[in-house]
Amino acid sequence: QVQLVESGGGLVQAGGSLRLSCAASGIMFRFNAMGWYRQAPGKQRELVAISGGRTNYADSVKGRFTISRDNAKNTAYLQMNSLKPEDTGVYLCNAVFDKITYWGQGTQVTVSS
Repeated sequence: QVQLVESGGGLVQAGGSLRLSCAASGIMFRFNAMGWYRQAPGKQRELVAISGGRTNYADSVKGRFTISRDNAKNTAYLQMNSLKPEDTGVYLCNAVFDKITYWGQGTQVTVSS
């Protein structure tokens, strides 16, 4: 059974940094794509960053966030710098293999002003 486990969330002041990790287990092959989404209270889930054939970012995080992958470990990271209060939300890891999508449980990121 494939599982994605996020870590690295927390409370940080505006302007600070956090690094999220997403560790996958139960899969012997490299994911086609791995990415990060976030869910803020009262808002729809939105794509933050994704790494597959190309790397794409939401306009709101370009220049501040960086997604990376360690394919040998099937792990994805999200380096978040210059955090803003509007970055607050639950960050969920997403991975795709053979047209099947997997989700982690999420990690809370709270940015105080």
